[in-house]
Amino acid sequence: MEEWFTVESIDKDTFAISEYKHWEETHCYLLCGTKNAVLIDTGLGVGNVKEIVDKLTDLPVMVVSTHVHWDHIGGHKYFSHIAVNEIEKEWLADKFPLPLQAVKQNLLHYPCDFPKEFSIDKYTLFQAVPTKIFNDGDSFDLGGRTLFVIHTPGHSPGHCCFYEIDRKYLYSGDLIYCGCLDMFYPTTDPELFFQSIKKIEHFNIDKILPGHHSLNVPIDIIHKIDKAFCKLKIENQLQQGKGIFDFSEFQIHI
Repeated sequence: MEEWFTVESIDKDTFAISEYKHWEETHCYLLCGTKNAVLIDTGLGVGNVKEIVDKLTDLPVMVVSTHVHWDHIGGHKYFSHIAVNEIEKEWLADKFPLPLQAVKQNLLHYPCDFPKEFSIDKYTLFQAVPTKIFNDGDSFDLGGRTLFVIHTPGHSPGHCCFYEIDRKYLYSGDLIYCGCLDMFYPTTDPELFFQSIKKIEHFNIDKILPGHHSLNVPIDIIHKIDKAFCKLKIENQLQQGKGIFDFSEFQIHI
């Protein structure tokens, strides 16, 4: 499965594990402390991400979810300790908002050179009771580094970003990235998304580590996204069904 994943070092004990061969270009992030490690999201579930994690650390690993969407929880099945925002714990346990067939259609939406071990017929949605629940303001102590929870709803009701004060890293999930920001699903909320962007603007951030696409995300994109939302709000466009709005570095799909 090594050929499916790409591993990039953010620093000596932080790694991006990416699935660039798929159109979603998902990223998971392994954060290693002195006592524990956290894996933020687990990607598509096409390959065994745990095999990669095990080569990077021998620390105990907890999976921490930015949100419970299929492309972020696919590899949860390989881990025993899983944390999720309380708002979406039922999604993970037994009420996933999309049927399996819809997820498979998304997975196969564009041609992809999947690993030979992968079978779409055997692909399933991960469902389990999480072992840990977190809320806005909670933190994870890894030993020598601490990860803070920021509840940022809009893309999903329980969507969270994670922030490290010492390193000024923001793990932004699907709130901020260079690509199309989606809030057109029934479970999304453009107004809440806008408020979440404003919330993030108050943090001192040196590096944005997104859930998808390029890892080279300029810090000023947060302000640009805020300005874009302000424009759409003035034009009365922050309502689902309005379409896709292009702002060069990113798009907003409402």
